Amino acid sequence: MNTPTKQDKIKGAFFASIVGDALCLGSHYEYDAQKIYEAYGQKPIEKFMSPGEMMGGQTHGIGWGQRNYHPGKSAGGTTDYGDYNILVLEYLAKVSDEVRPFSVANMIPHWMNRLENGWGSWICTMTKETYAQVRQGVPVERLGGISNAMAIRHVAAHAYYDTEDKLVDVARKTMFTHKNVDALSGGEFFARVTHRVINGAAPSDAIEDVAVQMGGFIEAKAAQAIAKFQEEADETRELHKEQFSDDLALTSMARLWDVGRSEPIKVGKASPTEGTLPGAVYFILKYADKEDGLKKALQANAMVGGDNASRSIAVGMVLGAHKGVNAIPSEWKNTLEQWEYCENLLNKLPLLKS
Repeated sequence: MNTPTKQDKIKGAFFASIVGDALCLGSHYEYDAQKIYEAYGQKPIEKFMSPGEMMGGQTHGIGWGQRNYHPGKSAGGTTDYGDYNILVLEYLAKVSDEVRPFSVANMIPHWMNRLENGWGSWICTMTKETYAQVRQGVPVERLGGISNAMAIRHVAAHAYYDTEDKLVDVARKTMFTHKNVDALSGGEFFARVTHRVINGAAPSDAIEDVAVQMGGFIEAKAAQAIAKFQEEADETRELHKEQFSDDLALTSMARLWDVGRSEPIKVGKASPTEGTLPGAVYFILKYADKEDGLKKALQANAMVGGDNASRSIAVGMVLGAHKGVNAIPSEWKNTLEQWEYCENLLNKLPLLKS
């Protein structure tokens, strides 16, 4: 395969994240990996599915209950994670004539309009809280709630800004519904890693270098993921021999979260950054150098379940940057609802416009 150009890498980062998210629509918030495996015919997912398809139309979001989390969506559509990235792309395309610092205040009217007119996806608690704050006149710098969920929304910015510091600024600002330092740091981590991969770094090198640079929580979680990846890859270890090794790997990297119900959430598969970040890093490292690695990583992530859509954005953007847009299977390109729409918008952004 030809080495992807920088433009191919930028497009790969965006579209692999959106495709990965769309692959999770059918199983988003289903925490039983064996149930997903049986529902999908005892093989990795091959096509986009509607919410809960093959699983009775609902998924078991422990703590939130059994329900259809994306009632306005169908196969080929995206979850709220993909929707947010498309929303940011739409905003950047509107202001692409003159490159300027990212402004949350300027984007908020577009954000409000999208939420109020046929959003169709799950609306997270932090989005609801921030929406109410905006309606109450809370200043932009004080918006957001305390959730530690990692919500990466800046992927399109890699086609708009060409420096790492500017991308970090956008990564943090697009998570304006969240105040938690771990969540914001998770978004920064993947912004830095993706930027370096787009510019030629190997995913493993970028992950290790950025982790050391950021230190603290980020360095510890990245190190945990690296160790788990190495454990699962070792044919002599018990984890490697397990049929659902990816599921066990992710659930072993974070605590149980007792939500006062009979089924505590396995945080390694849930939304908090303490599980989402190492889970995404695990999949990136496992599949970065494999043939069809992008496809296999996005499939494996979807099959584990939990908040697989959150992980899919990180996995897709890094491996898409590594492999390029042409590594995305044509059948997924042809059946993603908004591929052409997003491509037309992406081509308006400064780093792809020429």
